[in-house]
Amino acid sequence: MVTVYRREQGLSRRELLKRGGVGALLVITGSAVISPEHAWGLETSALKPETMATLIQMARDIYPHDQVPDRFYAIAVKTHDEQAGKDTAHKDLIESGIADLDKRAGEGGYRRLGWEEERVEVLKQIEETPFFQAIRGGLVVGLYNQKELWPIFGYEGESYSKGGYITRGFDDIEWL
Repeated sequence: MVTVYRREQGLSRRELLKRGGVGALLVITGSAVISPEHAWGLETSALKPETMATLIQMARDIYPHDQVPDRFYAIAVKTHDEQAGKDTAHKDLIESGIADLDKRAGEGGYRRLGWEEERVEVLKQIEETPFFQAIRGGLVVGLYNQKELWPIFGYEGESYSKGGYITRGFDDIEWL
């Protein structure tokens, strides 16, 4: 679970710890989303950083993998920021989709919902929308085409250059 908080004046250490007790803490500052705990950041150019933080949470809720760090979800949704910089229609689709998602989630918006089940219920309300389909479709390629993730899922990559699956033990799958 990813919890995102905006840096605010007067936020005490106690309040920060109380809010960030579960999940990772993402800080939104300027035009970036930063994870100080895991030492990665994502700079945005077309979309608002709050939008990108929501997309990261949304990506995790659509394709939940506890063993996959948030930075891989950030890489997967970064393509929407790049596309929004080239296509204003895509930017409008994403920004209005996030606004609708936050409205449906109620006070505090989608990222403030504390439980994954609550967020999934909100996602079910929008699963037929072009916004949701664009995010879900982009994640299939954006998330699972990252070679660094393949070992986590037990995928060894393409086999042609290594002689094919037949000669490499096509039936040695350990997870079945």
